[in-house]
Amino acid sequence: MTLQTIPAGTVDADLFRQLLRRHAAAVVVITAPGEPATGFTATSFTSVSLDPPLVSFCLARTASAWPAVEAADTVAVHVLGQEQEHVARTFSARGIDRLAEHGAWRPGPEGVPLLDGVLARLVCRIVDRVPAGDHTIVLATPLTGEHGLGEASTPLVYHSGRYVALNHGR
Repeated sequence: MTLQTIPAGTVDADLFRQLLRRHAAAVVVITAPGEPATGFTATSFTSVSLDPPLVSFCLARTASAWPAVEAADTVAVHVLGQEQEHVARTFSARGIDRLAEHGAWRPGPEGVPLLDGVLARLVCRIVDRVPAGDHTIVLATPLTGEHGLGEASTPLVYHSGRYVALNHGR
């Protein structure tokens, strides 16, 4: 495979998307309380710091979930298992009540929706929101965490525009 060299200053939006599609990322659903409470699928979730514990995710300020995240003090991050592609698709759909469509959730601390049957879950307090281009980087500190909540043992991954399973073969 030959890598294409890109001259400085020539990465347009289409090329940028193509380049980013080469990056594989775990899939999470982030939920926020509010009226209405909401959730969205993200691949931008990452750990930031161990001391103090910090995580981050990014969200477009034009996203339907942005008003709830902007107003929230608490969010929940749900790591999806590879058999939960349907959950990822539900929480990335437009024009629907995603929580009502999903159905398998309960209210958690401060009313944050907690999804059932996920690989892992963190309930986090938002500590900062940093504008970055057309998105906002949300920094949060975990308050509680659980894992092994469902049948899943392998995370759902997104790569090259589709959901993929990890191959654990050698």
